[in-house]
Amino acid sequence: MAMQWYAFGFNGFNQIMYKEECAGERSDNVKVIAPTKIRCCKSQGKPVTNNAQSYVGTNTRRIRASWSRRATLHDAEGEDGRVCLSGFGEGPLHQACCGSCLQDSRGCRDADISEGFLTLAFSDRVKCWDLNHNDTKPVWSMEIKTSDEAGQQLAFPLVPGGYISSKPPFYHSLSPQLRARSLVVGTEHVILLTASGAVYTWGYGSHGQLGHGELSAEEEPRAVEALWGLPMSSVAAGGWHSACISVGGDLYVWGWNESGQLGLPAQALRGKKQRTSQYTGASTSTCVETEEGEKSVEVFISIQAFPGLLDITESCDISMVSCGSRHTAAVTSTGDLYTWGWGEYGQLGDGTLRSSDEPGRLDFFKDKGLHVVDIVCGPWNTFVGVKEERTPSLTSI
Repeated sequence: MAMQWYAFGFNGFNQIMYKEECAGERSDNVKVIAPTKIRCCKSQGKPVTNNAQSYVGTNTRRIRASWSRRATLHDAEGEDGRVCLSGFGEGPLHQACCGSCLQDSRGCRDADISEGFLTLAFSDRVKCWDLNHNDTKPVWSMEIKTSDEAGQQLAFPLVPGGYISSKPPFYHSLSPQLRARSLVVGTEHVILLTASGAVYTWGYGSHGQLGHGELSAEEEPRAVEALWGLPMSSVAAGGWHSACISVGGDLYVWGWNESGQLGLPAQALRGKKQRTSQYTGASTSTCVETEEGEKSVEVFISIQAFPGLLDITESCDISMVSCGSRHTAAVTSTGDLYTWGWGEYGQLGDGTLRSSDEPGRLDFFKDKGLHVVDIVCGPWNTFVGVKEERTPSLTSI
């Protein structure tokens, strides 16, 4: 079954769809508020024609997004991937790629994109381009081994002996004792998942994003003790919040909750009149006055400095999670998509510009018979990979 890709959220630089295509209540030139099938690239300054081949999908392996750009990694016929760029395009690298795939990307297996740099991982090397530099040549590169000690290819941005960040210095070493299986980088912090399922974090912790119960920074990887002994299968890092999924399919979240990105009660979204507040380490206890004049205490979570279990649905497990700057998206084992957090640019995909501190299911995909298989949160937008749900054959009923 061919994969299709949809997106919603910030479109200020046409990284989701081109201005000529934005019409109606679903979107304008800047905000796409409902799931919209995205096209691949622009050709000679005009949107590509309306046909199946013009849409991102079929041979699209993955999507990576920064605030103003999108990198789409394709599987070329008979060879490894190629990358094309969409979005903010002032620079020779973007101009060389616009309308087709970047020539020097042939054979790449993964990519990372930030506001300043595009990094491509190949089987034997890593190359990095300055997106604002007046040259199409890489500004940095390094050779890498083809596999780790176990004979399995490392998940980028991991490379043998360390990992690659999205800004200089690009290479950072890691202790081999950590036995890293995957690694994600937030705005100011890093999360590492070991082969045994343990979680380590380091970097700035001013919003509790490290999960150590403190708001201080960590220069070296430190185990998240609250999760010790509970194996995790995946991790995700947002602007200033973090998430992980246990082997059993439970979702844990921690960090900043100002916009409800943890799926926990956020005072800014409840419209209550604040009287007093007291920081308790993981929450804010606020005395509020109701419309009837009665006083009551309501607990809001401004910073969750420890990992906390977030129950989204009792009927199925969580299989995938991704974090944006201040919003979060999760996929269930049944292929349903839930979003929550900051929604001012439509990045929650529910057809509104509202923010929400409660996970909400998007019925759009289920109504179209689509099964969500991949989710990628950009800082202010969301990209969703889907496949058509299989219909049971008559012989299997």
